[in-house]
Amino acid sequence: MTKDLARQNELKPMALCEPCQGIQRNWRKAPGHAELVQRGNRKEDRDHGEVTITRYVCDRCGTAWEYENDKSNQKAGWSVVGR
Repeated sequence: MTKDLARQNELKPMALCEPCQGIQRNWRKAPGHAELVQRGNRKEDRDHGEVTITRYVCDRCGTAWEYENDKSNQKAGWSVVGR
């Protein structure tokens, strides 16, 4: 019975808290919110060079976010990566 409940919870869409819902995704320089806690960063290679990707977790709803700081791509920025 608990396995069925766990599976149902996995299939539900993620519920974002109100501040997370307000984050503009895929737009460089868009602000996050005050309850995002930084969890580390990494460098990744792109065609034009190296970019920094910083991981955050929301203290309120537990959503994991990444922010890609790619100065040559205006559509980089915030993206949800899970829980």
